Amino acid sequence: MVVDGSEVSRTIISRIIKAEMANTHIVTCGSGEEALAHLSLERFDLITTSLMLPDMDGLDLARQARQSDTHHYTPIVVVSGDADSRLLREGFDAGVTDYFDKSLGYQPFVEFIKTITRRTAGLVGRVLYVEDSKTAAMITRHIMEKQGLKITHTTTAEDALKLLEDAAQSTDPNDGFDIIVTDFYLKGNLTGGDLLHAVRTRLHYSHQEMPVLIVTVPDNAQKQAEVFHAGANDFVTKPIIEEILIARIHSLLLIKQQFNALKRQAEEMRLIAATDSLTGVKSKRYLLDNGEKFVSDMDNHPACAFLLDIDHFKMINDEKGHITGDHVLSELGGLLNDSFSKDSIIVRFGGEEFAIILPRTSIETAKIKAEAIRRKVERLMPVSLPITISLGIASTLDHPDIDLNTLLQLADKALYAAKEGGRNRICIHSAQSVEHLILPDMDSGIFEFLNQGDPVPP
Repeated sequence: MVVDGSEVSRTIISRIIKAEMANTHIVTCGSGEEALAHLSLERFDLITTSLMLPDMDGLDLARQARQSDTHHYTPIVVVSGDADSRLLREGFDAGVTDYFDKSLGYQPFVEFIKTITRRTAGLVGRVLYVEDSKTAAMITRHIMEKQGLKITHTTTAEDALKLLEDAAQSTDPNDGFDIIVTDFYLKGNLTGGDLLHAVRTRLHYSHQEMPVLIVTVPDNAQKQAEVFHAGANDFVTKPIIEEILIARIHSLLLIKQQFNALKRQAEEMRLIAATDSLTGVKSKRYLLDNGEKFVSDMDNHPACAFLLDIDHFKMINDEKGHITGDHVLSELGGLLNDSFSKDSIIVRFGGEEFAIILPRTSIETAKIKAEAIRRKVERLMPVSLPITISLGIASTLDHPDIDLNTLLQLADKALYAAKEGGRNRICIHSAQSVEHLILPDMDSGIFEFLNQGDPVPP
C-alpha cells in the first residue's frame, strides 16, 4: 500500500514498482481514512506513507494500523524529508518500521522498498502445529491464523510424522510444510523431542529446509539446552506471548524462504548447465549424466534413439554465414522441443546433429514419429531457407541389454546410411539389417532391406 497526498507521486511510485517488482499488487491511497478503509478489507505485506497526509499525519496512520490484528506486524515505512530525532522517537512508539528520505528521489525509494520486502517478508507459509492441549491449541492457532499463516493441527507426534512422510512422497509442493511448531511434551508413545529427532535423522531435513520451533516450559535451562541439541532452531516458553511467538515464527520463515531461494537458484544453474544455449534442447553433458540410466531403466523399455542431421548444413554456413546457420539451429531446436513429449531426452549432440531418446516407444511408433518430424522440418523454412534432415533410428527392442553408447553408435550407422542413400530420409538399424525408409518422391511404405554386412549403396 502506498499512501501519499500527491496523485502525481502515487502514480510515479506505483508505475516504477510495477516495472521493477513483477506480480506486485499495489493499492494507492490519497488520505489516511482511505488507507484505513482498505486495511480493514485487505491484507498488505508493506505500507508506505507520507509523513503529512490531508487528514492526518503518517504516525497517526501507523498507530491505527498497529491496533489491527491483521496489520499488527506489517512493516510500515514513513516517507519524509525531515526525520529528526523527535520524529524518530515518536515514530518508534507509533510502530514505524523504517524511514526513507524523499529527497533522494523515486528510483532510490523503489530500491529501498525492494530491500525492505526482502528483509521483512510477510508471514506467509504452512505450519505443522502439534499440540495435545485443546485450550493451548485454540489460543495459539488463532494467533497464527490471524497473521495469514495456514495451519495444519494435529495432537500427536505420530500423526505429525505421518503427515511429513506423506508430504515428502508427494509431488505437489502445496502438500509440504514450511515450519513445524510443536510442544516438547506430548501424550502418546512419541514426544515432541522424538518428533524432532525423526525430522532430523529419519527424514533428513536440515535446520534450513525444515525449521522447528519448540514450545517448552520456562525456567528449565537444562531442558532448553536439550531442545537445541535435539535439532530445534528455536523455542518459546509457556504461557505463549503473542509478540514473541510471531517474532520467532517470522525469523524461521525467513530462514525457510532463503533456503527455497537458494534451492531455486541452484536448480536454475543446473538447468542452465544442462541446456544448450543456442537451440534450447538439452546439452551433451546432460545426456552423458542421465542417458545411461534412462536407457537401462526397465520402465522406459523399449527405448528408441534418433540421431538426426541437417542436410548440407556446411553449405548454409559457407554461403549464408554462421549467424544464419545459428538461426537455423535455433529454430530446429525449438521445433524438436515442441514435437516430443517432456519425458523424452532431446540433445544437441554436436554441430548440426541432434540425438533424441524416446521412452516406451516401439519401432512402428518410432517410424511414425520420425516421418512426422521429417515432414515438419521440410515445412519449417527457418530464415526463409528450405532445409531437410536425415535420420537414423536404433531400438533397445532389437538390441536387448544394450548400453547408451552402443545404441547411439547403431543409430549413427543408420544415419550414415540415410545420408549415403540420398539424404532427407530415415533409416532404421534393426536386428538383422539396416532398413531404408525411402520417402522423398515415393509412396510411403516402400522399404529397402540391407544385411548389416552389406555395403551401403551410394
